[in-house]
Amino acid sequence: MDITNNQAEVTGVIADSFKFNHEIYAEKFYTFTLNIPRLSGTDDSVRIMVSERLLADDHFVIGDTVDIEGQFRSYNSYEQNGDNRLILTVFAKDIRKSSGEYSHNPNTLFLNGFICKPPIYRTTPFGREITDLLVAVNRSYNKSDYIPVIAWGRNARYAKTLNVGDNVKIWGRIQSRNYQKRIADDEVVTKTAYEVSVNRMELASADKTDEENEHIYI
Repeated sequence: MDITNNQAEVTGVIADSFKFNHEIYAEKFYTFTLNIPRLSGTDDSVRIMVSERLLADDHFVIGDTVDIEGQFRSYNSYEQNGDNRLILTVFAKDIRKSSGEYSHNPNTLFLNGFICKPPIYRTTPFGREITDLLVAVNRSYNKSDYIPVIAWGRNARYAKTLNVGDNVKIWGRIQSRNYQKRIADDEVVTKTAYEVSVNRMELASADKTDEENEHIYI
């Protein structure tokens, strides 16, 4: 499988137990939460999906620090009430125990995809510029992953000029944030949203070499 247009590398602590998710062609897949540290001292809690075949050679438990390489993927979850919810996970291609020293950036992502909705530009009450994007990233078997992306500051100002159909390259990190949703007059639930926070972005150019397209974080 060609993964050059969607590459995630994350290091973090296993926060909960492995839960069975689904089985396909006699291969079982499990999900768990990985807490990935930020420079601010808080964590991003990211959902990981992993095949049982990657877990066969080692025993992973809550509290282990692990390195994971894979792809940031999306799929639709159909709720009993008829709602359709976009689920985002890191689909693991490799998982291994880590030293936990975080000598490298513990949360990196590269995407090469297409703008599939008009950008939404806004400013916060404190004047910070933000642009929301939805990027479609192609993968095998004519499937695509639809990834929410958020750009800040000068990247937000640039991102608001993009058009539906533009091919963009994005370097950034996967982030989680909690928000509250009112489901009744007297009931509010806390939910978690996942998105890609942009460090760098550019329009894709077929003229650039692989060396020029290596990950660069600014």
